[in-house]
Amino acid sequence: MFKKWKNKKLLKNEKGLTLVELLAVIVILAIIAAIAVPAIGNIIAKSKDRAILAEASNILAGAKIAYIDGACGIDETCAATELEDFVDGIILDSNTEVTYKSKVWSITYPKFGDMKTDLKLKEKTVSEADLNKALTSAGEKPAGGDTTTP
Repeated sequence: MFKKWKNKKLLKNEKGLTLVELLAVIVILAIIAAIAVPAIGNIIAKSKDRAILAEASNILAGAKIAYIDGACGIDETCAATELEDFVDGIILDSNTEVTYKSKVWSITYPKFGDMKTDLKLKEKTVSEADLNKALTSAGEKPAGGDTTTP
């Protein structure tokens, strides 16, 4: 009987969190959120830029196939309309084109201007070598694989 009375007395003396303890927990959570939110935002921006680079690499690979199939015409330039059958899942802007001159592939892709991180390419027309360099610095592998001419 004495034990029951002692346990009830201990329960009555227990208090919840004090206001100071509650505020300390809130401050700690706010600090963690302040650190995490910008980091997550940067990760999202980098992933969008990597997607743009990967799309450009896939367009370039499709253009090589189109060039071999003779779909690009005589002037060594593949326009967006000529590439549509060779690039699935990518919506091509009418200003997108791939050229093959002097054994160098280059791509004009308006979405390069939408890139926000340090992976940003300076020009909207980029050679295959510069695109592969940007992909490599982004931690991706180029989609075209072998970069030899057809």
